[in-house]
Amino acid sequence: MKIQHFYDPQTFTLTFVVFDEKTRDAIVIDPVLDYDSGASQTSTESVEAVARFIDENALRLRYVLETHAHADHLSGSQYLKRRFGAQIAISERIREVQETFRGVFDLGDALHVDGSQFDRLLADGEALEAGALRIGVIATPGHTPACVSYQIGDAIFVGDALFMEDYGTGRCDFPRGSATDLYRSVHDKLYALPDATRVFVGHDYQPNGRALAFETTIGKSKRENIQLRAETTLAQYVELRTTRDRTLKAPRLLLPSVQVNVNAGRLPEPHTNGHRYLSLPINLFRPTDGVGNPLAPKPAAQPEPAKAELAKAEPAKAEPAKAEPAKAPANAVPARAR
Repeated sequence: MKIQHFYDPQTFTLTFVVFDEKTRDAIVIDPVLDYDSGASQTSTESVEAVARFIDENALRLRYVLETHAHADHLSGSQYLKRRFGAQIAISERIREVQETFRGVFDLGDALHVDGSQFDRLLADGEALEAGALRIGVIATPGHTPACVSYQIGDAIFVGDALFMEDYGTGRCDFPRGSATDLYRSVHDKLYALPDATRVFVGHDYQPNGRALAFETTIGKSKRENIQLRAETTLAQYVELRTTRDRTLKAPRLLLPSVQVNVNAGRLPEPHTNGHRYLSLPINLFRPTDGVGNPLAPKPAAQPEPAKAELAKAEPAKAEPAKAEPAKAPANAVPARAR
């Protein structure tokens, strides 16, 4: 098995081509369709680089695998499907994400919420055959409910669940995200894999200007991850993650990315004038009146995020009340964090 990476510096995204050297069977994980938000213009430079590699190496692309419905880049899956006849697969829980965002973007019947836009909906524990490649599906929700990791041989592709040791884990403040779920996905599932398992991350933000890095191991993550190590408790992680998430801005391409990606990477259908249009709500996160004045906050008090997360945990497994929150080094995570 060979692995070739592609890096998009505009969105800090890693795309991977995994292939069998003998049979030339291949899969692509998380391809990128470039999008200039200022001009509202797509381009195919990133995904074309992947396609050229497939052609130049005479690979037979079997599947395009999405680790989740991305919120920071548009998926290039449809481009690869049309060019190579590959199938597109994602977690079966994409239906939950579709249901959530159909309302956010007021898409109505224009967006089906049954996952039918994708060729395969994958269940936790399923084994996917891509020619000579056997891909194990591990549900790793938390960043979103529909996150999965793909295990192929001694390697696992974790999307936004786990990053390099100096960056931590994915954010959990998107709709239906959960720090409790992500803790269990990483600590209880991924960290249960052999320490030698190679880990390929979905993004690298190159903190402190270091060189690009995208491969680590389960063992190293358990020992050194600044947010979630083997000894980190649920209470510690939830407190750290929810505190961090309150400081993060929405991803730059959140609104265009999600509505395209829940539709399996398809752009909206043209209107009668021949142009395609995205639905972009105004003041979604801080509602205003008709002239832009912020509306008064709702009077009902909301629970602290960390307390709300811990309430989801099973009582029998709750961590001791006196557990101290884990603290990351002061220079660990830059402001552009996910």
